[in-house]
Amino acid sequence: MSYAVVLHSVVPVRREPREGAEQDTQLLFGELCRIIETVPGWYKIHNESDGAEGYVDAIMVSPMSDEEYTAYSAALGRSTARVMLPMTYAVSDNNGQTIPLTLGTLLPDYANGQFQVLGVSFRIDSAAVAEQPMPLNQNNLMQVLRFMLNTPYLWGGKNALGMDCSGMTQTVMSLFGIRLPRNASQQVNCGEQVKSLSMAQPGDLVFFDHADTDCNGSLPHNCSGDTRITHVGLLLDSERVIHCSGRVKLEHIDERGILSTERQGYTHHLAAIKRMQ
Repeated sequence: MSYAVVLHSVVPVRREPREGAEQDTQLLFGELCRIIETVPGWYKIHNESDGAEGYVDAIMVSPMSDEEYTAYSAALGRSTARVMLPMTYAVSDNNGQTIPLTLGTLLPDYANGQFQVLGVSFRIDSAAVAEQPMPLNQNNLMQVLRFMLNTPYLWGGKNALGMDCSGMTQTVMSLFGIRLPRNASQQVNCGEQVKSLSMAQPGDLVFFDHADTDCNGSLPHNCSGDTRITHVGLLLDSERVIHCSGRVKLEHIDERGILSTERQGYTHHLAAIKRMQ
């Protein structure tokens, strides 16, 4: 079985093995992937951290020996340090080159402003690093999310220059020690159900469907019609949600859904509330 590691800041993962194909997700620096198919110039990969699959340009990832994979996989397994700012830079001790790193990037064997990837040491500003998962509360959420407001929407994105709704929730929750699958339709199957917004806590995820009916503001167990999950956001409290739709933004939410001041109406119908702790 063949594996590879990402040594670029961000690598697009495409639906088909061609540059013009749709981007479904991204790999961040240091992420480990399994190569499940080789086509000319491309690898079909399985992201070891969230299970997402797709095609990457073969020059954008670095294949590993079995020994390198074993050692690096162990390093990732014992690491908890992640980049907590939208963007920072690491400097290679090997050649002095800088690499931009984005929010949520995992730093293997991090200690005292240094981390290692495949035996190469990198230096990073310790002020940009969360060494341990943070407690999930409103204050810590605001510390992270205030830097992300107005990040533009990008289908398949999960970095500070462009992200989609589930890329945002996956990346943010990783800073609190919570691992989520890649897509909203998968994330909704995680955690415990919360019955209503009045029982919700900061950090709960809210999921939305594309049902045409407003269901009188009910959650899906009282709602007929198609409730396929198409959108996800993150609660700051029982009345405010941060989500990525057009851009990352803070909007009002009630039992019916998201009420947009920009569009002067409801834009997303509330389908479920889940607690991931």
